Amino acid sequence: MEGADAAAATVAPRRPVVLYPSPGMGHLVSMIELGKILGARGLDVTIVVTDPPYNTGATGPFLAGVTAANPSISFHRLPKVGRLEPVATKHHEALAFEVIRVSNLPLREFLVGANPAVLIVDFFCCIALSMARELGVPSYFFFTSGAEVFAFFLHLPLVHVPGIPPFPATHAVLPLMECEDAAYHGFLKISAELCSTQGVIINTFRWLEQCAVEAVAAGRCTPPGLPTPPLYCIGPLIKTEEVTGSGAEECLAWLDTHPNASVVFLSFGSIGRFSAEQIREVASGLEASGQQFLWVVRAPPSDDPVKKFKKPPGPDLDALLPEEFLARTKGETDRVTKGRGLVVKSWAPQRDVLAHPSEGGFATHYGWNSVLEAVMEGVPMLAWPLYAEQRLNRVFLEKELQLAVTIEGYDNDKELVGAEEVAAKVRWLLDSDGGRVLRARTLEAMRRARDALREGGESEATLAGLLDNWRRASSSS
Repeated sequence: MEGADAAAATVAPRRPVVLYPSPGMGHLVSMIELGKILGARGLDVTIVVTDPPYNTGATGPFLAGVTAANPSISFHRLPKVGRLEPVATKHHEALAFEVIRVSNLPLREFLVGANPAVLIVDFFCCIALSMARELGVPSYFFFTSGAEVFAFFLHLPLVHVPGIPPFPATHAVLPLMECEDAAYHGFLKISAELCSTQGVIINTFRWLEQCAVEAVAAGRCTPPGLPTPPLYCIGPLIKTEEVTGSGAEECLAWLDTHPNASVVFLSFGSIGRFSAEQIREVASGLEASGQQFLWVVRAPPSDDPVKKFKKPPGPDLDALLPEEFLARTKGETDRVTKGRGLVVKSWAPQRDVLAHPSEGGFATHYGWNSVLEAVMEGVPMLAWPLYAEQRLNRVFLEKELQLAVTIEGYDNDKELVGAEEVAAKVRWLLDSDGGRVLRARTLEAMRRARDALREGGESEATLAGLLDNWRRASSSS
């Protein structure tokens, strides 16, 4: 073997950047978007996948589509975790922590073989950091929520956090209200690890959360005696391909028949569900509002603890919705209401719906991916937080940034959000001076977000600088 062939044979394969998301579609989608922008800049990316302890739908076709469209990205699926040890919890976060813990040994075996240049772990995957240090792999956190929530976790267990507005204790992440729950202890362990990495990559942009970003960067949120990790705001990263599903064409074709900014879209995340009674209240409120709506309805949660985290069946709309509700909103029994509403089962192409010109508002659980998708399309929001950090997001985005208005009553576990409240807020959002002001502010946030991502924009430049750091470190090692 001579010449070029011999030289090529001595070139070591490029070391990949390994991304390790926690179980669940929301965190996986964010990691994939990070992988895409790394791959587009010439890096080889491997995303390690663990199956969630709760079923949010098959990911195989989605991952295959990502790989086909992005040759620089590959996936490595860890062995499926069998029966988990009993965990004292009523929160799905504790189950995610346990799956990650059990998956640590096969992850180590994979990393030894892959010899990654960098390991980027999801917030829930902090247990992998000690292993990365042992193997000499530089490690970073990727925080899939915003800077204000990051500041909150960095400051735990103290809750008076510099850089973020005061909030009611009831609006903290729910497991943190129950100190005997396994999820509570898992969150405290994460907070202690946040300062032990080479940096934190966060899915936000500085303009959106300037106070929190500056407070973290100045070290004001870091516990005494610990270093402040560098913060890299590279967002907003949002989904560029929809997970395929039935009904996408129906949704978009229906939206095509409506005027600009005239439809409210209601969707509450992959595991957000309401009781049958609450579903009926929402239906009555939408009908009473007189506004156009596209509503994703999921089956109510099961009272059986064994079924709590399992994939629910498709909803029985005839049983869940008020009598003749579907017929009335479709215009089958009342020509006045013809085409007023479309109800779809379990799923809609959210990113494409929000990008449609007819979208005038978004009733959301306030998951961060959903928030950023709405910001990127300039769609004002109605906040109905359900779990995780969503109540904190509501405080920041409504009280500080004024990009949303809340559907009141969501935090009263003993009562339903009434139809009157749903109707009033939907009407306000789509047909009031206040709603138009909110839309104008959201359009300004959209412009700022897109500026951050353009070439030379702040988020784009931050990412470019981070990758330069990696290249310099790799060439000197």
